[in-house]
Amino acid sequence: MTSPADVPHLTPNQINALVVLMVEARRLTNVELRELAGFALTGKDNEKLVKLGLVDTDRTHRPFAHELTEEGWRVVRQLHTSAPPRQGGSATRSLFVVLSNLHRSLDRLRVSHGEFFKQTDAAAPPASEPRQEAPAPAPTAAAADVEALVRAAYRELATAPGAWVGLADVRDRLADTDRTALDGALRAMLGREDVRIIPVANTKSLTPRDRAAAVRIGNEDNHALAIGPA
Repeated sequence: MTSPADVPHLTPNQINALVVLMVEARRLTNVELRELAGFALTGKDNEKLVKLGLVDTDRTHRPFAHELTEEGWRVVRQLHTSAPPRQGGSATRSLFVVLSNLHRSLDRLRVSHGEFFKQTDAAAPPASEPRQEAPAPAPTAAAADVEALVRAAYRELATAPGAWVGLADVRDRLADTDRTALDGALRAMLGREDVRIIPVANTKSLTPRDRAAAVRIGNEDNHALAIGPA
């Protein structure tokens, strides 16, 4: 169970704002928030979320625009572990049930919240137009070589196919591999059916070594790798 220090006390409206920003996974203006959720993030609600470092608010022009910070993503992922605010009523309690089941499902699928809610390409053609699918480019020799190194390191570290291995241990095995190339290979591997890369839910268990070894995917730092049987 997450302690109060991990999930700050929030009002129902503040919780709703965090959840909407999570599921949209993008910067939202107050106009968009009103259209999507029926409220704008203003006043004390906005001030508290900014003060807690959960939301970044752009006040350089109107309407103001809001986006989850890295800490905001962490907190909204952990909301299901805290008790719903008493003043929230049935709607807020129902939301916490949804969040709990979402967390359980994503954990079973080994998909992060950021990856699950990631926006698709806004430049994609409308559904009415037949989309010309370009063939996926073949990986370059260098990328394929790095992926092979990752898979070899995983086999040496994993206790069994599909077991979780910390990225810190993988990086230690591949200390001579360029960091950028390794990060690129890990992101590319996420598209493979046998590969899962996820953040660690219990962030208090992370060491500085774990945090330094994380790979950024979507809006989240990811810390663990699993590769299933071929």
